[in-house]
Amino acid sequence: MPHPLNPAMAATEPPPVMEARRWLADATFTADRPLLNVSQAAPVDPPPLALRQALAEAAVNDPSAHLYGPVLGNPELRAEIALQWSAAYGGTIHPGQVAITQGCNQAFSAALSTLAGAGDEVILPTPWYFNHKMWLDMQGITTVPLPAGPGLIPQAQEAARLITARTRAIALVSPNNPGGAEYPAETLRAFLDLARAHGLALIMDETYRDFDSRPGRPHALFEDPDWADTLIHLYSFSKAYRLTGHRVGAIIAATDRLSEVEKFLDTVAICPGQLGQIAALWGMRNLSQWVAGERAEILARRAAMTGGFATLPGWRLLGCGAYFAYVEHPFAEDSGALARRLVHDAAILMLPGTMFQPAGHPDGARQLRIAFANIDAEGIAGMFRRLALLHP
Repeated sequence: MPHPLNPAMAATEPPPVMEARRWLADATFTADRPLLNVSQAAPVDPPPLALRQALAEAAVNDPSAHLYGPVLGNPELRAEIALQWSAAYGGTIHPGQVAITQGCNQAFSAALSTLAGAGDEVILPTPWYFNHKMWLDMQGITTVPLPAGPGLIPQAQEAARLITARTRAIALVSPNNPGGAEYPAETLRAFLDLARAHGLALIMDETYRDFDSRPGRPHALFEDPDWADTLIHLYSFSKAYRLTGHRVGAIIAATDRLSEVEKFLDTVAICPGQLGQIAALWGMRNLSQWVAGERAEILARRAAMTGGFATLPGWRLLGCGAYFAYVEHPFAEDSGALARRLVHDAAILMLPGTMFQPAGHPDGARQLRIAFANIDAEGIAGMFRRLALLHP
């Protein structure tokens, strides 16, 4: 007799990046046409040497780096985030409103666990970040898709039509994964007002805030003196400091919300990893100029992506920003089949739009996501040469 299986888990789609990697098993690549992997939005290079040296120093000489710490995170790191975020956003954030998590995915999971349960509803703009959808599915929470408008910018008035008695939250990602769109400040303010009027939470995942192309602060939500009654902000240190393997993220929310988050974190992790927190704190205090250089490089790659698609016949760039370009392809086959064919015919691994849209949605069949953080200008030019040679 088979072992029992949680039906909500069984109904959850497998991890898309892992699925895509399996397409490589029977593919052949050559020295003159190596694989261009634009499937995953994670830096593959290690952190800068000075940060690695700080990590090594802590590992050897700081005994507390190997012990349990506070469930909600290192107090120094929480205080530094509160200080820097208050300055960056022009609002007031207290250390007690900050919690550290093992990556931003855990931040999302922890926040949602305090908001919704089986049978409740959460509104997600489409195309959506698949791990958000997966967590909701695993919890038996209904995902209500909100189609993004022109430029992949969702509209609060459209979301208002989707709110029911079971709605608990609206979750946004800006700059967006997978679409790359940078949501205007007035759009985010409209969502905050909508959520507050209906007693909902507004979850703002700003994992890619360090690569926003706009000067100044991206929004004024933290300037609202009552932001904590509605807003839950999420962040990841994985991108800015290349700390993907250390799993460090953050939640900024009301202190009473974080008291509930503490229950979740204590149960699933006890505390965030100490070395990762030490690295994040050191990076915040010492690497601002280095991060500025990383941002400049990503913006240059964004420009290369925008310019390339402007000259590629039949393709349409729907959104581009942070680590991502989201595109519409010109071929008759659906994006799932095309993504598999690209591995063999062009030595390119990218993700189909079917992984970011509701099952059977026609838009997903026409769309692809390209994560360009790990290919430089030469690699981007090579990708466009390969795409131009692709036959229907």
